[in-house]
Amino acid sequence: MTGKTQTSNVTNKNDPKSINSRVFIGNLNTAIVKKVDIEAIFSKYGKIVGCSVHKGYAFVQYMSERHARAAVAGENARIIAGQPLEVNKALYMKTGLMEKKEGSKIDARLCRVLRDTLMNPSV
Repeated sequence: MTGKTQTSNVTNKNDPKSINSRVFIGNLNTAIVKKVDIEAIFSKYGKIVGCSVHKGYAFVQYMSERHARAAVAGENARIIAGQPLEVNKALYMKTGLMEKKEGSKIDARLCRVLRDTLMNPSV
């Protein structure tokens, strides 16, 4: 135990008011990079209130939008564990069921199909 206070695993994914202070971290080698590493890298931009790590990506929830913008500017394209990070502000989808990063390479048509499928599962 290092004595450091651990941040929550919650990144307020269901709270659209907090979306502007949330950062998406893509292209993340999660076999090597762990939550503690993400917190150490991103804490220099401001107070982190939540951090959730998933296979290949993570979300960091800051106290303020200013901290999130600084993290995006400072860490996008940084090489971590041999891979360039894709760091962007998180984007809230109207369905509330999905999040994706701003500027993603995801095809807009695919997003529409996913949204329509989630909204109308009988199709």
